[in-house]
Amino acid sequence: MSILPNILFAVILSIGIGYFARNVKKLIRNIKLGQNIDRSDNSKERWKNMAMIALGQSKMIKRPIAGFLHIVVYLGFIIINIEVLEIIIDGLFGTHRIFRFLGGFYDFLIGSFEILAFLVLIAVLVFWARRNIIKIQRFWKPEMKGFPKNDANYILYFEMVLMSLFLIMNAADFHLQHVSGGFGHYHQAGSFPISQHIATLFDGMSNNLVMLIERAAWWLHITGILIFLNYLYFSKHLHILLAFPNTYFANLNPLGAFPNNETVTKEVKLMMDPNADPFAAPENPEAIPAKFGASDVQDLNWVQLLNAYTCTECGRCTSSCPANQTGKKLSPRKIMMDTRDRLEEVGKNIDANGGKFVDDGKTLLNNYITPEELWACTTCNACVEECPVSISPLSIIMEMRQFLVMEQSAAPTELNSMMTNIENNAAPWQYNQMDRLNWANEQ
Repeated sequence: MSILPNILFAVILSIGIGYFARNVKKLIRNIKLGQNIDRSDNSKERWKNMAMIALGQSKMIKRPIAGFLHIVVYLGFIIINIEVLEIIIDGLFGTHRIFRFLGGFYDFLIGSFEILAFLVLIAVLVFWARRNIIKIQRFWKPEMKGFPKNDANYILYFEMVLMSLFLIMNAADFHLQHVSGGFGHYHQAGSFPISQHIATLFDGMSNNLVMLIERAAWWLHITGILIFLNYLYFSKHLHILLAFPNTYFANLNPLGAFPNNETVTKEVKLMMDPNADPFAAPENPEAIPAKFGASDVQDLNWVQLLNAYTCTECGRCTSSCPANQTGKKLSPRKIMMDTRDRLEEVGKNIDANGGKFVDDGKTLLNNYITPEELWACTTCNACVEECPVSISPLSIIMEMRQFLVMEQSAAPTELNSMMTNIENNAAPWQYNQMDRLNWANEQ
């Protein structure tokens, strides 16, 4: 038997995995451009979150129809990959259905794979109809144009083709397994509850032609999987891999608890200390940040950058955002997409300049996200609550707001007036603090 097919398979496999590893390395490099943040606390709770949200899909089922269909596709993706292991071994060593020695358990596995593949096909068709025929509103927001819109359909087409090739491959295999007197290495193995019905299409064909169809489907199926694997980096489907670390490193604090700025906290405590010297030099000047808040992706922390790459672009955050519902420009999904796009732009800049970032005259703020979007946010945390993979668009919004206020004094007039009143009158209203309780005398 010629070993050329095995060599060709090894080459294709090496190229596919090698390119994927290269993209993973670039992904990690880009995420590490963010500021350091410690998310090593409460590991037990973090593992629980990952198990419930990423693995158990607990937040998906809040919308039952889409949630159930997504679980079907998710299970199909996870479980059918066991079959991919067999294909890889067969491709490298020239065997055929190497796991058939498992007997009845193998029959159960192949039968389960087929049923899942069929259910995935149905789910994908429903998803396609929801997106392109029913046109659910959250899939047609302004940010979902061009590649983001097409990307969702590309993924659905990919999944349709891969599942169809899997069933065609099995149907041809089933037909050849039942040739009278046997045919080549196609020994009876596996249970084919779905593809056995497709196999009737091969009745009357020559066995050699059916074998050609089986081999073509086999090669196209595994090659398509490798192509899909490498497409993930450029696609919203990257959440398949990143949902696990993203849910593990998610913020465990109550949603309404905003982190204090340590420098500002120390400054306030100093002002309140009657024994402190207001003109004394800071005890540790190096601890004072070079910039308050964030104007570009390098100012955000690495978890926020991980969030950006994990975004599924499902739009649940935007559809629940009260600002967006009332016609404001703010879309939490767009915040995450813009952060990811800018991070990719910075990464390409680094690649083009020998590993160093060269100022390109752009920033995440203004070039991608406008102050109008940021100030439309009500900080209600609806977007954070809705996200199926624990992403926090609000944390990025608040960082950029802090930059506008503390670095550029660019808050809206109403907010500036309120802060001035708090500073001068210890209240947000414009009257002397000695008069604050006058209303009580009117009762």
